[in-house]
Amino acid sequence: MIRWAWVLTTFYLGPVGAICYVLVDREPKPGTHAEFVAPMWKQVFGSTLHCVAGDATGVIFAATITGLLGLPMWFDMTAEYIFGFAFGLFIFQSLFMKNIMGGSYLGALRSSFIPEWLSMNAMMAGMFPVMVTFMMGRDMRAMDPREPLYWGVMSLAIGVGFLTAYPANWWLVSKGLKHGLMSIDPGQQGLVDHAAMGHGPQPAAA
Repeated sequence: MIRWAWVLTTFYLGPVGAICYVLVDREPKPGTHAEFVAPMWKQVFGSTLHCVAGDATGVIFAATITGLLGLPMWFDMTAEYIFGFAFGLFIFQSLFMKNIMGGSYLGALRSSFIPEWLSMNAMMAGMFPVMVTFMMGRDMRAMDPREPLYWGVMSLAIGVGFLTAYPANWWLVSKGLKHGLMSIDPGQQGLVDHAAMGHGPQPAAA
Protein backbone atom coordinates (compact mmCIF):
# COMPACT_ATOMS: atom_id res chain seq x y z
CA MET A 1 0.00 0.00 0.00
CA ILE A 2 2.87 2.36 0.66
CA ARG A 3 3.75 2.20 -3.04
CA TRP A 4 0.37 3.69 -3.91
CA ALA A 5 0.90 6.29 -1.21
CA TRP A 6 4.17 7.30 -2.84
CA VAL A 7 2.57 7.37 -6.29
CA LEU A 8 -0.29 9.60 -5.13
CA THR A 9 1.91 11.89 -3.07
CA THR A 10 4.37 12.32 -5.92
CA PHE A 11 1.46 13.07 -8.23
CA TYR A 12 0.21 15.74 -5.80
CA LEU A 13 3.60 17.26 -4.92
CA GLY A 14 5.51 16.69 -8.14
CA PRO A 15 9.33 16.70 -7.99
CA VAL A 16 9.25 17.28 -4.22
CA GLY A 17 7.49 13.96 -3.73
CA ALA A 18 9.98 12.18 -6.00
CA ILE A 19 12.94 13.63 -4.08
CA CYS A 20 11.38 12.56 -0.78
CA TYR A 21 10.99 9.03 -2.10
CA VAL A 22 14.68 8.81 -2.96
CA LEU A 23 15.76 10.22 0.40
CA VAL A 24 13.32 8.27 2.58
CA ASP A 25 12.38 4.95 0.98
CA ARG A 26 14.73 4.10 -1.90
CA GLU A 27 17.45 1.90 -0.40
CA PRO A 28 20.91 2.42 -1.91
CA LYS A 29 21.34 -1.29 -2.66
CA PRO A 30 19.18 -4.44 -2.51
CA GLY A 31 18.71 -6.02 0.90
CA THR A 32 19.29 -2.83 2.86
CA HIS A 33 15.75 -1.46 2.98
CA ALA A 34 14.97 -2.43 6.59
CA GLU A 35 18.15 -0.75 7.82
CA PHE A 36 17.68 2.23 5.49
CA VAL A 37 14.18 3.08 6.75
CA ALA A 38 14.82 2.26 10.41
CA PRO A 39 15.50 5.84 11.67
CA MET A 40 12.54 7.28 13.52
CA TRP A 41 12.20 10.29 11.21
CA LYS A 42 11.73 7.96 8.24
CA GLN A 43 9.25 5.80 10.13
CA VAL A 44 7.22 8.92 10.90
CA PHE A 45 7.55 10.12 7.31
CA GLY A 46 5.98 6.86 6.13
CA SER A 47 3.13 7.16 8.61
CA THR A 48 2.46 10.75 7.55
CA LEU A 49 2.74 9.82 3.89
CA HIS A 50 0.08 7.12 4.23
CA CYS A 51 -2.27 9.49 6.02
CA VAL A 52 -1.80 12.41 3.64
CA ALA A 53 -2.09 10.28 0.49
CA GLY A 54 -5.44 8.89 1.58
CA ASP A 55 -6.90 12.01 3.11
CA ALA A 56 -5.70 14.30 0.31
CA THR A 57 -7.33 12.07 -2.30
CA GLY A 58 -10.69 12.50 -0.57
CA VAL A 59 -10.12 16.23 -0.19
CA ILE A 60 -9.25 16.68 -3.86
CA PHE A 61 -12.27 14.66 -4.94
CA ALA A 62 -14.63 16.78 -2.85
CA ALA A 63 -12.97 20.09 -3.73
CA THR A 64 -13.05 19.34 -7.44
CA ILE A 65 -16.73 18.40 -7.45
CA THR A 66 -17.80 21.40 -5.37
CA GLY A 67 -15.57 23.68 -7.44
CA LEU A 68 -17.09 22.52 -10.72
CA LEU A 69 -20.57 22.99 -9.26
CA GLY A 70 -19.70 26.47 -8.00
CA LEU A 71 -20.76 25.74 -4.42
CA PRO A 72 -19.85 28.17 -1.60
CA MET A 73 -16.54 27.88 0.23
CA TRP A 74 -18.07 26.82 3.55
CA PHE A 75 -19.81 23.89 1.87
CA ASP A 76 -16.66 23.07 -0.05
CA MET A 77 -14.52 22.87 3.10
CA THR A 78 -17.12 20.83 4.98
CA ALA A 79 -17.28 18.33 2.13
CA GLU A 80 -13.49 18.21 1.93
CA TYR A 81 -13.18 17.37 5.62
CA ILE A 82 -15.85 14.66 5.48
CA PHE A 83 -14.57 13.04 2.28
CA GLY A 84 -10.93 13.33 3.34
CA PHE A 85 -11.58 11.66 6.67
CA ALA A 86 -13.88 9.02 5.20
CA PHE A 87 -11.51 8.08 2.38
CA GLY A 88 -8.53 7.95 4.71
CA LEU A 89 -10.31 5.92 7.41
CA PHE A 90 -12.57 3.54 5.50
CA ILE A 91 -10.30 2.84 2.52
CA PHE A 92 -6.63 3.72 3.06
CA GLN A 93 -6.47 2.73 6.71
CA SER A 94 -9.11 0.11 7.48
CA LEU A 95 -9.49 -1.62 4.11
CA PHE A 96 -5.98 -1.55 2.70
CA MET A 97 -4.23 -2.16 6.03
CA LYS A 98 -6.58 -4.71 7.62
CA ASN A 99 -4.29 -7.67 6.87
CA ILE A 100 -1.52 -6.32 9.10
CA MET A 101 -4.07 -5.37 11.78
CA GLY A 102 -5.45 -8.85 12.37
CA GLY A 103 -7.44 -9.37 9.15
CA SER A 104 -10.72 -7.95 10.44
CA TYR A 105 -12.07 -4.85 8.71
CA LEU A 106 -14.16 -3.83 11.73
CA GLY A 107 -11.19 -4.38 14.01
CA ALA A 108 -9.00 -2.27 11.76
CA LEU A 109 -11.70 0.39 11.69
CA ARG A 110 -11.84 0.58 15.47
CA SER A 111 -8.05 0.64 15.82
CA SER A 112 -7.62 3.30 13.13
CA PHE A 113 -10.39 5.73 14.07
CA ILE A 114 -8.65 7.84 16.71
CA PRO A 115 -5.18 7.86 15.08
CA GLU A 116 -6.71 8.77 11.71
CA TRP A 117 -8.85 11.50 13.26
CA LEU A 118 -5.87 13.07 15.02
CA SER A 119 -3.66 12.87 11.95
CA MET A 120 -6.43 14.19 9.68
CA ASN A 121 -7.05 17.20 11.93
CA ALA A 122 -3.35 17.99 12.01
CA MET A 123 -3.19 17.83 8.22
CA MET A 124 -6.27 20.00 7.74
CA ALA A 125 -4.81 22.55 10.18
CA GLY A 126 -2.20 23.17 7.51
CA MET A 127 -4.31 22.71 4.39
CA PHE A 128 -7.34 24.86 5.21
CA PRO A 129 -5.50 28.16 5.89
CA VAL A 130 -3.62 27.81 2.60
CA MET A 131 -6.80 27.07 0.67
CA VAL A 132 -8.76 29.89 2.28
CA THR A 133 -5.94 32.38 1.70
CA PHE A 134 -5.53 31.64 -1.99
CA MET A 135 -8.97 30.43 -3.03
CA MET A 136 -10.80 33.34 -1.43
CA GLY A 137 -8.34 35.90 -2.77
CA ARG A 138 -8.68 38.18 -5.75
CA ASP A 139 -7.90 35.58 -8.40
CA MET A 140 -10.99 33.41 -8.71
CA ARG A 141 -9.16 30.96 -10.97
CA ALA A 142 -7.85 29.38 -7.75
CA MET A 143 -11.34 27.96 -7.14
CA ASP A 144 -11.84 26.57 -10.65
CA PRO A 145 -10.63 22.97 -11.16
CA ARG A 146 -10.30 23.73 -14.88
CA GLU A 147 -7.51 26.21 -14.14
CA PRO A 148 -3.83 25.30 -13.46
CA LEU A 149 -3.81 27.75 -10.52
CA TYR A 150 -6.35 25.60 -8.70
CA TRP A 151 -4.07 22.57 -8.87
CA GLY A 152 -1.09 24.65 -7.82
CA VAL A 153 -2.95 25.80 -4.71
CA MET A 154 -4.03 22.23 -3.94
CA SER A 155 -0.44 21.02 -4.27
CA LEU A 156 0.81 23.76 -1.95
CA ALA A 157 -1.96 23.03 0.58
CA ILE A 158 -1.13 19.32 0.60
CA GLY A 159 2.55 20.10 1.14
CA VAL A 160 1.79 22.35 4.09
CA GLY A 161 -0.68 19.78 5.43
CA PHE A 162 2.07 17.17 5.35
CA LEU A 163 4.30 19.40 7.47
CA THR A 164 1.60 20.04 10.08
CA ALA A 165 0.64 16.35 10.21
CA TYR A 166 4.22 15.19 10.72
CA PRO A 167 4.51 16.08 14.47
CA ALA A 168 1.19 14.40 15.21
CA ASN A 169 2.33 11.26 13.43
CA TRP A 170 5.62 11.32 15.34
CA TRP A 171 3.63 11.14 18.57
CA LEU A 172 1.33 8.42 17.20
CA VAL A 173 4.21 6.25 16.01
CA SER A 174 6.20 6.77 19.22
CA LYS A 175 3.17 5.68 21.27
CA GLY A 176 2.60 2.60 19.14
CA LEU A 177 -0.69 3.85 17.70
CA LYS A 178 0.50 3.77 14.07
CA HIS A 179 3.01 1.87 11.98
CA GLY A 180 5.81 3.58 10.15
CA LEU A 181 7.55 2.24 7.06
CA MET A 182 7.81 -1.53 6.89
CA SER A 183 10.03 -3.83 4.83
CA ILE A 184 9.74 -7.16 3.11
CA ASP A 185 12.13 -9.71 4.58
CA PRO A 186 13.88 -11.22 1.52
CA GLY A 187 14.40 -14.51 3.38
CA GLN A 188 10.86 -14.94 4.70
CA GLN A 189 8.90 -12.68 2.34
CA GLY A 190 7.25 -11.20 5.38
CA LEU A 191 6.90 -7.72 6.81
CA VAL A 192 9.68 -6.46 9.03
CA ASP A 193 8.17 -4.71 12.04
CA HIS A 194 10.40 -1.82 13.04
CA ALA A 195 9.08 -1.98 16.59
CA ALA A 196 11.97 -4.40 17.06
CA MET A 197 14.35 -1.62 16.09
CA GLY A 198 13.60 0.56 19.07
CA HIS A 199 10.46 2.37 18.03
CA GLY A 200 8.11 0.68 20.51
CA PRO A 201 5.00 -1.41 19.80
CA GLN A 202 3.06 -0.35 16.72
CA PRO A 203 -0.25 -2.16 16.39
CA ALA A 204 -2.08 0.21 14.07
CA ALA A 205 -1.78 1.17 10.43
CA ALA A 206 0.62 3.54 8.74
